[in-house]
Amino acid sequence: MINQKLHIYRNLVTAIVVTLFFSCKNDFNEVQKVGVLQNQPISEAKNIDLKYTKFVDDTVRLLANLISPKMLDYSNRNFPFQEFPKGIELRTYDEDNNKTTITSDYAIVYSDTDIIDLQGNVKIATQQKDTLFTEQLFYNQKLEWVFTNEKWLFKRAIGPLYGIGFDADKNFENFQMLEMGGEFELDN
Repeated sequence: MINQKLHIYRNLVTAIVVTLFFSCKNDFNEVQKVGVLQNQPISEAKNIDLKYTKFVDDTVRLLANLISPKMLDYSNRNFPFQEFPKGIELRTYDEDNNKTTITSDYAIVYSDTDIIDLQGNVKIATQQKDTLFTEQLFYNQKLEWVFTNEKWLFKRAIGPLYGIGFDADKNFENFQMLEMGGEFELDN
């Protein structure tokens, strides 16, 4: 009688363990699928040509034009972002319609912080033919501030500047360098 009860308990425990094992395996597969979906972009765009405009005095004024071969939208994440794995070209226009062109091999825009991270052959060329070169540059859209800790070269008509790391406003009027070299004009 005890052997019979022990045999029934073993069979019952075996059945429960086997059921749990197979149900966990199915659930684990579902969890893996959800994980893959969460790591995928919510959308993908190719050959982007976005124009940012402003309506002023019955006319539409072009503020910026973003061009990129590919954009991945990860707005489904807890910390949402848009990734441009094949780089960007951004043309911005001031009130006088002067153009500044920004290019990089890779870019990522963090939606919650309004930080843009440009990487690889970053180049900013202004209307005045001044050009900044670096490997990585961050732009804070809220503060309209650019900064880097990387090496940079700033070619300008009166001579080049170079260094490692800087902070500046978007017009490079308030420019603070960490380490620098180049040709300078001094007021006497």
